[in-house]
Amino acid sequence: MSNRPNRRDFLKMAGLLPASLLAPRAIEMLNANLLRQDKPGNNVLIIVFDAFSAYHIATYGYQRQTTPNIARLAEQAVVYHNHYAGSNFTTPGTASLLTGTLPWTNRALKLTGGVIESFASRSIFSAFKNHHRIAYSHNPWANKLLEQFAHDIDELVPWLSLFLRSYDGLIHTVFRNDYDIASVSWSRNVNMEAQGSAYSLFLSHIYEALREKNIASIQQVFPRGIPSIGTGSDVSFILEQAVNWVGDRLASIPQPFLGYFHFLPPHEPYRASREFYNKFSNDNFKPVEKPEDVFTQKKPVYELLKKRAAYDEFILYADKQFNILFEQLKASGVLENTWVVLTSDHGEMFERGILAHGTDALYQPVIRVPLMIFEPGRKTRMDIHSPTSAIDVMPTFLHVTGQAIPPWAEGRILPPYSPADPDPNRSVYVVRANKNDQNRPIWPGSLALTKGRYKLHYYFGYKERNITEMIKLYDVETDPEELVELSQSSKGIASELLSELKTKLAEADKPYV
Repeated sequence: MSNRPNRRDFLKMAGLLPASLLAPRAIEMLNANLLRQDKPGNNVLIIVFDAFSAYHIATYGYQRQTTPNIARLAEQAVVYHNHYAGSNFTTPGTASLLTGTLPWTNRALKLTGGVIESFASRSIFSAFKNHHRIAYSHNPWANKLLEQFAHDIDELVPWLSLFLRSYDGLIHTVFRNDYDIASVSWSRNVNMEAQGSAYSLFLSHIYEALREKNIASIQQVFPRGIPSIGTGSDVSFILEQAVNWVGDRLASIPQPFLGYFHFLPPHEPYRASREFYNKFSNDNFKPVEKPEDVFTQKKPVYELLKKRAAYDEFILYADKQFNILFEQLKASGVLENTWVVLTSDHGEMFERGILAHGTDALYQPVIRVPLMIFEPGRKTRMDIHSPTSAIDVMPTFLHVTGQAIPPWAEGRILPPYSPADPDPNRSVYVVRANKNDQNRPIWPGSLALTKGRYKLHYYFGYKERNITEMIKLYDVETDPEELVELSQSSKGIASELLSELKTKLAEADKPYV
C-alpha cells in the first residue's frame, strides 16, 4: 500500500488557515453580499496563470506536450492564436488586463507601482456594477493592483489566505507599507542560507524548526522545493489549496459574479510536483538556436535548457490544476452559466542569453500569451488568428453580459462576439517602461507594434547599452521565431510602422510633457 498522501489529505495538511488572516473588511463585505439577491445573467470567471507563454503550449505549436488537459478542453473553446499581453512583466501586464488600457495610458509602469490615481476607479471591477465581484492573486504585485481597486471589489480575498502558514508572512501584515525592506531584514535574520548560517543564530534555528514541522509532509511532494513567490522566500503555497478553495467558494457566492483569480504558476521559481519532476529531462527536445541579443543576460545555453525543462514541468502542474478546477465547477453546476477565460499577464524567455522576463526585450515568447474562452453551452472549437490584445478582455465581457463599455476603455470586442469583422491589419501595441516615473514622458522604453504580418521593436534611451534609438522588424507570419531582421531590407515598412508607433507614444505622453 502506498503511503503517499492523497489529494484530500494533502489539502487538509495545507488548508488549515488561521481566521486571523481574514481581513475584517472582507468578512464584513462577505456577510453583506450573502444577503444580496441574485440577479439574472451570466457569470464571468478570469483565470490567469502568471508568466504563461503561448510559445510553450502545444495548442500553439510547441513540440512538448505541456498542456494535455487544456488541449482537450480547448476542443470546446474559442482559441486565440495571436494574443498579446500589454507588457512583459506583471504590473503593467495585469493592469492592461484589468483596466482595458495600455500601460502608457494607465501608467502602471514599475514593478512595485500601480495605476495612476485617476485609474483607481477605472477597472473591470468598477465596470461590472451588476455582478458580485471577487478577486485574488498569489502574486504580490498583482495583489497591489487589486488593493488599488478594492473599493470596487465586493470580496477581495486576503493575499496570505491562500498560502501555506508562513511566519515571515507576518512581515506583510505588520509592515505592509514597507514590505520590501522589512522582508529583506527578516530574511537576513532568520532564513538559513545554503551553508546553514543566518545573521541571527538564535532566531534562525527556532524558525527553521517551526517551519520544518509545518511543511515536512508537503516537502516530499515537491522535489525542487515547495512553490513560493520567489527563490529564498518562505511565502509558499500549493496550487491544490487555492484551486480547491476557489471551486468551493464560487459554488456558494451570489450570482451573477465576476471572478478574477491570478495564480502564480508557472512563474519562477519552477517547482513542479513529483508527478511531473524531470518529465522532459531526456526527451531530446532542441529549441531553435538564436544568437545573443543586445539585452542579453549572458546566460549559458545549458542553464537556459535546464530552466526551460523545469518551466515546462511547472506548466504541466498548472495544467492539471486548471482541469481539476474546471471539473469541480462543472460538477457544481457553476459552468452552466459561466464564461471562463484562460490567459496570462505575460510570457517567459529561454533564449538569446535571456532567462525569464526580467528583460527590456520584447520578443514573442515573453509577450504572446494564451487566450481561450469557454463559453456556456459551447461544444465545438473555434480558432481565431487575427491579432488581439489583453485590453480586449474587459470590453468583450461587458458586451456579452449586456453591460455598457466605459469610454476610457481602449480595447475592442473580441471576435466572434464583435458585430464587426476582425481587422487582420489591426495595430497591437506592447509597452515596457519599468524605469519610468508615472508623471513623466516615457524614457527609456521598449515598445512593440504588431500589424498584419509585421512586428516592429522600438527601443530608446538605454544608455547603459549604448542605445539611443534601435528598431528591429520581423515578419512574424513566416518567421515566428524572429530570426531574420528586416529593417534594412524593408525600410519603407519599418519607417511607416515606426511613424505610427511614435505618434501613439506622443499622444500617450502628452499629459506629462
